[in-house]
Amino acid sequence: MRIIKDKNVLRFIIIGISLVIIGLITWNVISFYDRIKKEERNKMFIYSMALQSVNRADLKDSDINFELNILNRNENIPVVIYDIYGEVVEVVNIDEAILDRPKALKRKLDKIRAENEPIELDLKDGNKQFLFYGNSSVLNKITYYPFILIVIIALLVTLVYFFYITSKSSEQNKLWAGMAKETAHQIGTPLSSLIGWLEILRAENVDPSYLEEMEKDIHRLNTITDRFSKVGSHVKLEKNDVVATTKLAAEYLKSRSSKLIQFKIDLPTEPVYVMLNEALFSWTIENLVKNAIDAMRGKGNLEIELARSEDCVKILIKDTGKGIPIKNFTKVFAPGFSTKKRGWGLGLSLAKRIIEDFHHGKIYVAYSEINKGTTFEIRLNKVVNE
Repeated sequence: MRIIKDKNVLRFIIIGISLVIIGLITWNVISFYDRIKKEERNKMFIYSMALQSVNRADLKDSDINFELNILNRNENIPVVIYDIYGEVVEVVNIDEAILDRPKALKRKLDKIRAENEPIELDLKDGNKQFLFYGNSSVLNKITYYPFILIVIIALLVTLVYFFYITSKSSEQNKLWAGMAKETAHQIGTPLSSLIGWLEILRAENVDPSYLEEMEKDIHRLNTITDRFSKVGSHVKLEKNDVVATTKLAAEYLKSRSSKLIQFKIDLPTEPVYVMLNEALFSWTIENLVKNAIDAMRGKGNLEIELARSEDCVKILIKDTGKGIPIKNFTKVFAPGFSTKKRGWGLGLSLAKRIIEDFHHGKIYVAYSEINKGTTFEIRLNKVVNE
């Protein structure tokens, strides 16, 4: 518990430091922006004084080279000069492409008028004009820096978050794998004892039909133990007949399901070979069949079909249950997702991992309609030159 608290404190410290850094950088950008804006205001005052001097000067007798040099040095601040009647007298540093487009020019001039307070020009003979100026390209770029910074930091935070979630998920997977292996180990001890008791009962001439059923259930427990022991381990695939494996899993569940479930097992009579781990694949079939039975609430038709193409095998499991909404077609495979009150949401998630991660195949909802049924499809690659 102490470690968890320390981790939470560390997380809040990191978040706090990040917020402080963002605040400092934003404050510096704003300060830098204000400083440049003031400098541009001062430049425009000097520009306006030079403009006034040129307009008042007698061009024949005055030396205005200095003023003209000041006016010519303005290369990136847009300027618009209006007379007292609101008519445009002169424009400076405005893109020539919009000068011949009245609507675009009006939008540009309105934007310039809104960006800064105008400077009054006192010309000769008491005439007045008003100088409006916009922000320079440098100043406009600076305004975007805080947003760019926030986006970059948000991306970094997102990256750290996903890394944290992934590492946490990895830890949980290791925990589940460890629990599965420990479960397999714990089942092994009483299972050995049951096998011994079975031999004793056989020696006592107990009805062979009873012993046969007990033997089936002991074999079933052996299979479950084998499955759990494989969780988290390297899965070995071997060339196996997918027809026989599917049939065995389906027949076992058929014999132990309600008579109200009408099974239809439509499989080829000849073997079809794929690279398979029999224990894990049969587990997938069982999960899908049990899921279908639950969806039908113990009453309905369940069909298991196997179809072949040149390069793959399709196993279809169809039910006449309550169906799945289209929006949940992918969600049903997410760990923890369940529509059942007592469901853990692990069956379909486990099936997806077995088929896609271990067998390099595909599993998905091929069809579903509310209150009519669902079809799950598994695709596996056929063995070349089988």
